[in-house]
Amino acid sequence: MAAQQLVLASASPRRLDLLMRIKVTPDTIAPADIDETPQAGEKPLDYARRMSAEKADAVADAYSGSFILSGDTVVAVGRRILPKAENEAEARQCLSLISGRRHRVLSAVTLVRPDGSTRHKLSETTVTFKRLETREIDAYIASGEWQGKAGGYAIQGAAEALIRRISGSYSGVMGLPLYEVRTLLISGGYAL
Repeated sequence: MAAQQLVLASASPRRLDLLMRIKVTPDTIAPADIDETPQAGEKPLDYARRMSAEKADAVADAYSGSFILSGDTVVAVGRRILPKAENEAEARQCLSLISGRRHRVLSAVTLVRPDGSTRHKLSETTVTFKRLETREIDAYIASGEWQGKAGGYAIQGAAEALIRRISGSYSGVMGLPLYEVRTLLISGGYAL
């Protein structure tokens, strides 16, 4: 019997760290290079699922016969998909929008099995920030933690102290819902 190979279709150090928490070590890291632009009118849930699936598909041919794991995390306020903040203005806009209100974090996961079949899971978490004062937003912006983060914040950093309530998967907000990943791997035939 051939040894199982796991490919993580992500360059995210957070996703790798999260996998290590459940004693899963990918054999290969193969970031997917895809266009992550939402389609016109695309709902956040559909976008998260599509991105996760497209990331897995983008590397599947190069690693046929392997397990391929991919994921995507989307922060949404209503039907609005918040960006991965790339500059201070985007981060400030995201933080102002989620200040004092609930938003959803949708974390989709895709597993391509060695036989080419595909399985999907989705985690939906509701996060409620306190009403942020301007000085709190300024301090968070100065921290730099927001850079490249969906919705302009990292829950595993200083933003955690600004969150009043979370209902759902903490690891899903970080970028990879571990319960769903573990379930997906086991049901997909990957030996943990």
